[in-house]
Amino acid sequence: MLKSPKKNRRRTLLWGFLSLLLTWPLLRFVRFKIPVKPKKVHITASPSSNGVILQKDFILFSRNGRHWALSRTCTHLGCTVNYQETEDILECPCHQSRFQIDSGKVIQGPAKRPLPLYAVEKSSTDTGYVVTIEG
Repeated sequence: MLKSPKKNRRRTLLWGFLSLLLTWPLLRFVRFKIPVKPKKVHITASPSSNGVILQKDFILFSRNGRHWALSRTCTHLGCTVNYQETEDILECPCHQSRFQIDSGKVIQGPAKRPLPLYAVEKSSTDTGYVVTIEG
């Protein structure tokens, strides 16, 4: 006894639709990302004469009463950027991407995106800074 092709096609479409209907919530769950709490880093060191504090993950600038921090991770391939004091810029040693120190904007590629800017607050004890790194 052979089944008709119409019944086979209907059954295949029905199973395809049901499997999609059942796996859709699972796929949505897998893509869900739990928000990461911001990390607060307390800095007790005072800036050097040029207003710069180098840390492993960021560079803190304190100039003219303004405080800000930029990520040290290059947006091109993830190398650690260095502060070039003579030119007052940030430069990636891997492919020579250059960034402005006041905003993190790209001056010269191959990087396309600016460096992340982190919020900086003067510590309540007035002896340091608190840098908030968004995850």
